[in-house]
Amino acid sequence: MKKLIGYFLQGILYIAPIGVTLYVLIVAFIWLDGLLLDLEIFQHGIFSKFSFPGIGLVIILLTITLVGFIGQKLITTPISSAFDALLKKAPLIKMIYSSVKDLLSAFVGKERKFEKPVIVTLDKEGILHRLGFITATDLNDIGIKDKIAVYLPSSYGVLGELYIVPSENIKLLDANSADVMKFIVSGGVTKVH
Repeated sequence: MKKLIGYFLQGILYIAPIGVTLYVLIVAFIWLDGLLLDLEIFQHGIFSKFSFPGIGLVIILLTITLVGFIGQKLITTPISSAFDALLKKAPLIKMIYSSVKDLLSAFVGKERKFEKPVIVTLDKEGILHRLGFITATDLNDIGIKDKIAVYLPSSYGVLGELYIVPSENIKLLDANSADVMKFIVSGGVTKVH
């Protein structure tokens, strides 16, 4: 009897997350789709012939995308240009702002930098290691030869440290960079698949 109860509880552990996820997705789809389909124009108006499941969600997604596009072109770009012009007049603030902006864009921007996860040997004995990401392989512009830049994120925070290390201390990891970042930031608690 104990085994049967154990199997039952194990089954719940497998089924419950899947069931709850599917339920939430279906309810969210029906709710979002119904936001527009419940309007009079879709019930009896000129768009009533286009009233089919999913059209409301498609219209909402297209509208949000269009608003994002218009916002980018008419609001964000002019404001960003004006802000950059203002920063040119305050060099210290510009340096801080551009450094933080570059760091954030390295995580989520179009020019992601943390695509090469590595393990770095930090001591001669090869006992101490840190996980990180190669950010630059050529440091000649700042007068450093035969070394590369490795960003080492801190656990439970967004800050990290930049180490300049000999390339022989670096070993590329055959792992997904997002998984490695989650593993580091979580302090090694997150399971990497």
